[in-house]
Amino acid sequence: MPFNRRAFLTLGAGSVATGLLVATPIAYVGTKPTIKAIAFDAFTTFDPRPIFALAEKLFPTKGAALGNAWRTRQFEYTWLRSAAQRYADFWKVTEDALVFAAHMLQLDLSADKRAQLMAAYLDLKAYPDVRPALESLKQAGIRLAFLSNMTLTMLDAAMKNSGLEGMFEFALSTDKVHTYKPDPRAYQLGIDAFGLPRHDILFAAFGGWDAAGAKWFGYPTFWVNRLHLPVEELDAVPDAMGDSLTDLANFVSSP
Repeated sequence: MPFNRRAFLTLGAGSVATGLLVATPIAYVGTKPTIKAIAFDAFTTFDPRPIFALAEKLFPTKGAALGNAWRTRQFEYTWLRSAAQRYADFWKVTEDALVFAAHMLQLDLSADKRAQLMAAYLDLKAYPDVRPALESLKQAGIRLAFLSNMTLTMLDAAMKNSGLEGMFEFALSTDKVHTYKPDPRAYQLGIDAFGLPRHDILFAAFGGWDAAGAKWFGYPTFWVNRLHLPVEELDAVPDAMGDSLTDLANFVSSP
């Protein structure tokens, strides 16, 4: 299924592109660290496009607008709640953002349509490139974990749907510390779980903002730039980037 720029422009909320950039791998600048573990944002691995395809099915000609507004508000709510210290978990934030987006667009979001769209978050599956890349990394002795804003219920469902049970050593949800990335307490979960110094843990980001947050925290960072967006203007350039987990695995294995 090809990416639809209209439907996915705001998937990396905060990344407003004036055009699409081809995500070619960037070589590490300086001495490449010894990578012993990788912490993945969930959307590097699980494909959200069916959620927005469902939005278009339920609201013909309005699905793209709903998807954009929903995702934008979803991430704004995580950041606002973190800043105000008024935590609600990612499932609640996602549903609140959906209701707001529907109201903003004056769409009739019935209880059934609301339930269908939320349930789609429990039916996420991995991109085709994921399993081969993960198997390659595990064979190389790299430890793997998710480090996601998603709740554990959402992460567990996506792993089960994708047949990835047992592939990851940890499924780390920021729900554990009642905050969201890019709060440093969220990124600290990776260090605490792996028991490794941060320079040994590569963070794999889906959103440009998350790549910047992880870089600020001190992780070596690979941006899985599936949407071919420009690098954020946040004075925190990812150490390397590509548009798939295949690129990430190649980067890790390169000298």
